[in-house]
Amino acid sequence: MLDELKQTINDLAVKGKGILAADESNGTIGKRFSLIGLDNTAENRRIYRSLLAQTEGLEDFISGVILFEETLQQSTDDEMNIAHKFAQKGIVPGIKVDHGLIPLFAGSMENATQGLDGLAERLETYKKQGARFAKWRCVYTISQSLPSEYAIHHNAETLARYARICQDHQIVPIVEPEVLMDGAHTLAQCEIVTARVLKAVFASLNKHHVDLSTMVVPGKSCVQKSTPEEVAAATVRVLKDCVPAVVPSIKFLSGGQSAEEATKHLKLINEHPEQLPWLLSFSFGRALQADCLHAWSGQENFIAKAQEVLLNVAKANGEVVV
Repeated sequence: MLDELKQTINDLAVKGKGILAADESNGTIGKRFSLIGLDNTAENRRIYRSLLAQTEGLEDFISGVILFEETLQQSTDDEMNIAHKFAQKGIVPGIKVDHGLIPLFAGSMENATQGLDGLAERLETYKKQGARFAKWRCVYTISQSLPSEYAIHHNAETLARYARICQDHQIVPIVEPEVLMDGAHTLAQCEIVTARVLKAVFASLNKHHVDLSTMVVPGKSCVQKSTPEEVAAATVRVLKDCVPAVVPSIKFLSGGQSAEEATKHLKLINEHPEQLPWLLSFSFGRALQADCLHAWSGQENFIAKAQEVLLNVAKANGEVVV
C-alpha cells in the first residue's frame, strides 16, 4: 500500500512543477463564467475543463490536477475521459472530496467542512475513475476572538479523519487548512493563527496514525499590508515551527491573490537562504486560470490563445519551484 502512495507523492512532488486546482464546484465556476458572459451548463464546463487537459506542454510545469466530481465523468471532443487525458500527459488526476462548508453550530461565525459520511465508498469509485490523490479544505477566520479553540480542534480532527480514510484506500491526501485572507488582521496575527492551526492539525494527524511521508500539505500566508519579503519570512518561520521535516511537499494556495502576487510570494519563499526540508510548490486555482478563462471567453476560436495563456502562467510559477 505504501509503495503506491509513495509513487503518487513522487509523481506530484517534482521540482519545477505544481498542482492545477480545477475543482471548482458548479456554483463557483458559474460565478467565474458569469464574468465572461457564459452560461453555466454542463457542456460549457466540459469544454472548459477539456481546454485545460489538452494544453500542450502543460505537463512540463504541472504535476497534478485537482478535479471536481463531475469532471471525472466527462470526456474531451475526441471521446477520451478528461481525467485520463491529464494522466496520458503525465499529470496525476486528483479529486476534491469534501462537500463544502456549513456553520460550525447554529449561529456560529465559523465553519466546519462536511463530507466524511460515505467518503470511503466514494473513494473506491473515484479511484476506479483514475483519481490518485484527494483534497479536503477546512477554513479559519481571523478576528479579535476567532478562530476559537473549538473550531481549530474540530477542523483538525476532521482533516485527520479524512487523511486516514484516504490512506486506507491508497489515495494520497492533500490536507488543506486555509487561514482566510478576509479581514483587517495583520501579518503578525495571521502568523500566530496559522501556527496554532498547523500545530493542531499535525497533532491530530499523529493521533490518527496518518503517515506524514505520504501526505501533501498546502500552506497559506496572509499578505495584508505587508511586503512580499515580510510575507515570505513569516511563512518560513511558521513552517519551520510547525511542519515535520518528514512531510515531502507543501503546496501553497493562491487564496485570492492575483497571479502576480502568488508567484512573487512563492518565489521569495523558495529563495529563502536557509535550506528547508520540503519541496515548496503551488496548488493554484484562480491564479492559474483567471487569465486563461478571460482569454477563452467561451469562444471556440480563442481556445488556442487561452491555452497559451495558461501555459505561460504555469511556466512562470514552475520556474520558481526549485
